[in-house]
Amino acid sequence: MLLLLSLLWGSSFFFYKILVAALPPVTVVLGRVGIAALALNLWLLAGGARLPPGRWGRFLLLGLLNNVIPFILIAWGETRITSGMASILNATTPIFMVLVAHFGTADEKLTWGKIVGIGCGIAGTVVLVGPLGGVSAVWGELAVIGASCAYGFGGVYSRRFKDLPPLTAATGQITGAAILMAPLSLAADHPWTLPMPGWEVWASLLAIALVNTALAYFVYFKMLASAGVTYISLVTFLIPIIALFLGAAFLHEQVTWQAVAGMAIIALGLAAIDGRLFKRLFGGPAAVN
Repeated sequence: MLLLLSLLWGSSFFFYKILVAALPPVTVVLGRVGIAALALNLWLLAGGARLPPGRWGRFLLLGLLNNVIPFILIAWGETRITSGMASILNATTPIFMVLVAHFGTADEKLTWGKIVGIGCGIAGTVVLVGPLGGVSAVWGELAVIGASCAYGFGGVYSRRFKDLPPLTAATGQITGAAILMAPLSLAADHPWTLPMPGWEVWASLLAIALVNTALAYFVYFKMLASAGVTYISLVTFLIPIIALFLGAAFLHEQVTWQAVAGMAIIALGLAAIDGRLFKRLFGGPAAVN
């Protein structure tokens, strides 16, 4: 399931790059969560279930943290940086997640392994962001890092929904995000004034909505029922590999040594956060949640 989730989320950076070339970022995100919300609600109704009425405030907050803020920041960031670079910077999500979990939970506290991982994550990000040229690129990079921070808060807050069936939790979150995105898109982009996109844009929008969002968050909440949020966040080990391959193969994006070095340092940090690899290599207790 971790491999499946990495494939689903890794390919979303590829589709974002196609979409933001034709549509404004806020409208792209509305299309992503709107179509996904429609599909998930139909799936939920087909199974004879419904969303619990007493949790709408929580669903809206979860959708804000896990979808609205990070999706907009990543889509906007990819107007300025490559999809591969965005995916590597997104790999800093566990760094933020362990910090939020330390202060916001009782059972996922910082360990020395996690502290080392945070240091490696910061170092890897500096390698990626520092020498790259252009103010526009820097703002794009910072936007994606901001998205990772939002994911950190959203991942920890997701723990409050472990008691719900995965389909119900995913539907509530995405529906909450769609409710928040509709007025934002109407106010910011006036989507009715935009030219009709081509079939490639529609196909990418359906893919990112149905596969990268609806199906992905169903898998996410299914895993959340049996694994800690820090473990699930380690999916970011694999996401950059998938995104870099798709970007290089189909978007003709260049994979630099700087990007590979930054990704390797961040991956070392994620390994330190997880702990199991170092336990096998050096022995001693692992910092696994």
